Amino acid sequence: MYRPATADQLLALEVCAGIGELARSERFAAADAEMVTAIVEGIGAFSAGEWAPLNRIGDLEGARLENGVVRLPEGFAEAYAHYVDQGWNAIAAPAEWGGQGLPFALGCNVLENLGSANFAFNLLPMLTTGAIDALEQHGSEAQRALYLPKMISGEWSGTMNLTEPQAGSDLGALRSAATPIESGDHAGKYRISGTKIFITWGDHELAENIVHLVLARLPDSPEGSRGISLFVVPKYLVNADGSVGPRNDLRCVSVEHKLGIHASPTCVMSYGDNGECIGELVGAPNRGLMAMFTMMNNARINVGNQGVQIGERATQAALAYARDRIQSVRAGSPDRKPVAIIEHPDVRRMLVRMKALTEGARALLYYTAGQVDRGTLGDTEAAARGECLVPMLKAWGTDIGVEVASLGVQVHGGMGFIEETGAAQHYRDARIAPIYEGTNGIQAADLVTRKLGLEDGASLDALLGDISRDAGEETGLVRLAEECRSIADWMRGEATLDDRLAGSVPFTTMCAVAVAGWQLLRQRRAIEQGTSPSLAASKQVSVRYFLDHIVSETMGLAAGARGGSTLLYELSNEALCA
Repeated sequence: MYRPATADQLLALEVCAGIGELARSERFAAADAEMVTAIVEGIGAFSAGEWAPLNRIGDLEGARLENGVVRLPEGFAEAYAHYVDQGWNAIAAPAEWGGQGLPFALGCNVLENLGSANFAFNLLPMLTTGAIDALEQHGSEAQRALYLPKMISGEWSGTMNLTEPQAGSDLGALRSAATPIESGDHAGKYRISGTKIFITWGDHELAENIVHLVLARLPDSPEGSRGISLFVVPKYLVNADGSVGPRNDLRCVSVEHKLGIHASPTCVMSYGDNGECIGELVGAPNRGLMAMFTMMNNARINVGNQGVQIGERATQAALAYARDRIQSVRAGSPDRKPVAIIEHPDVRRMLVRMKALTEGARALLYYTAGQVDRGTLGDTEAAARGECLVPMLKAWGTDIGVEVASLGVQVHGGMGFIEETGAAQHYRDARIAPIYEGTNGIQAADLVTRKLGLEDGASLDALLGDISRDAGEETGLVRLAEECRSIADWMRGEATLDDRLAGSVPFTTMCAVAVAGWQLLRQRRAIEQGTSPSLAASKQVSVRYFLDHIVSETMGLAAGARGGSTLLYELSNEALCA
């Protein structure tokens, strides 16, 4: 039975996102305490009641391609229609186009609840929110008016189409083409041709239309990433009055057979088989990558959120099983009666660890979202800090999702390896998150290259400095923040680019744990001052575990962060593969 983590979410919104402070701005004035509580409780109840029951059937039956149509298991269409009818897709979308205009942090909460309830289903609204952001920031006035109202309501969904079979993460190698249309009904638009792979929710029948954002090349465009443009390519062409017209020349060729997220149709998409796939340019020619990165940045935060989602669901399942599973006598007990495995020290260790890691990732999520919201209000320092936090959240958050799901399998023991318990599904579902929207290695590379030097290094240094000053009595956390800053100085100085990249993953983990530990410490202090009394006992333990165990473990990564790249290349490729 899934229960929304409402109390901890409200605490993270208040302390880490600073939702009360955001509500004092004119833009977010509607996000008062009553509204925030109503949204968090409402989406929690909706997710548990309508999306969670579909999680298992979605895994067992999955999405399937039948006669050119992608089908979902029974119940998905109704659940999505109710999601749209209740307005959940519009929470953080711009009011100008029909959204509620509430903080991004509340939009994150909607997705957290939906994803904890049904990880694969949640990818549908998650991709749509990213497409909305890209069109809002880079689309023309006409494009925004035509597409955004229906996408914000959820009546139409959105995707992003980057990857091609030969390109992988190297977007500069894309070959999809866009040819200008000089005359006729579609003059001024483009004929799109090419194949895209790994397109999440690339086709389905739950929404009336699907708005694809597709990267492609114009004729005579520069080589590499500088020659990529972005196009909006709807599944059904859209008439001037916003109504749906004829089917566009695009199709789902196949649905991938995946390790997990079976209810999410991951599609191979073909554009222009008959030479009549119509698209519109979004933004300036050859500037598509910049526009797409707007969507990618949003998606990376939301994927980090997925680590929280799967962590919460796996933790709840493990706790329920451990409480009910009777096995063995408690070590050292004079009573020889077998006890629930929750009584055994090692099982208890795993459960407390799962809880502490999930709460730490949630704290980092809402702190990041709060910085994004402050950036929206014009705070440039917060915007830059948010940029530094994104790769930490995406990488560490998804790593945590995998670790917690794996611990969930372990708590279940042999039954965790059996599909019927559901623990294996959490692990299988979680494993994609460190890969998509830029692998975690790419996130770490972003941190030690572009983000390390953001504002001449001041953004990251200020963040780490705030942790050091505020951590106070928590000397372990202070040492971790100071070690992160020392490594950052080394990376900016004597380290080569290869050295930085070789140490990027452990460094990213160290920074993320430092921020998460700091935010958990702030939560504990707030509780000590009377906030969230229902969490007083449990939060003390989870925060103490995080600071005493997770933080101290993470200090051990410093050697890897400073280790350099020389050893990695001691062997030739041939010797390494021998």
